[in-house]
Amino acid sequence: MKIAIMQPYIFPYIGYFQLINAADIFVIYDDVNYIKQGWINRNYILANGKRQLITLELKGASSFKLINEITLGRNRKKLIKTIFQAYTKAPYFSEVFPLIEKILDFKNENLAAYITNSLENIIDFLDIRTDLVVSSRIEKSKDLKAQARVLDICRSLKGDAYINLTRGAALYSKDEFNKHSIKLYIIKKKDIAYKQFRNEYIHDLSIIDVLMFNPKDEIKKMLNAYELTE
Repeated sequence: MKIAIMQPYIFPYIGYFQLINAADIFVIYDDVNYIKQGWINRNYILANGKRQLITLELKGASSFKLINEITLGRNRKKLIKTIFQAYTKAPYFSEVFPLIEKILDFKNENLAAYITNSLENIIDFLDIRTDLVVSSRIEKSKDLKAQARVLDICRSLKGDAYINLTRGAALYSKDEFNKHSIKLYIIKKKDIAYKQFRNEYIHDLSIIDVLMFNPKDEIKKMLNAYELTE
């Protein structure tokens, strides 16, 4: 059973969805501290041939609060309008925009629940069959931190493998995972490029961009364009 664990991000890049796709169970890490100026509530889209930052407004966001203790602000309608204007001429706008609008119109004000809903909708759209589990609902020791906590979650879910992104490789010890009979894998995204209007390709934008410019069959190929290494 392959387990992956990541904080919830709003409309993350395709590498995040590759990680979900590679796992049997994907844990949404909602009971860890919110990171200010991180990517939990923001990402880049393509607007007028350039990267444009979109940010989900929050109320009382603080690094002293857990992600699931934070509530949303009031700019969701503005985000819908911004995305509409940026992608209205994209080839798959007509089938993708209703999905984005539905996600942004979700009524739950809790940040973690809101992003969890967005991930559920996108993986359903892409026919990804991975089970999503929210970490705050997993029975585990509350005293553990970092690697020890990840190992505890893996054990709770009866996982025998843990998959992590390349940038997190330095955070974990293969020997420590082996002690617990859990294999540690690193997922590395292969180069992905596609046509975006007429501008030079801008890489690693939000999944919104991928959805707007590519048919579902091509996106499914992208989801498998990675390497797993021990």
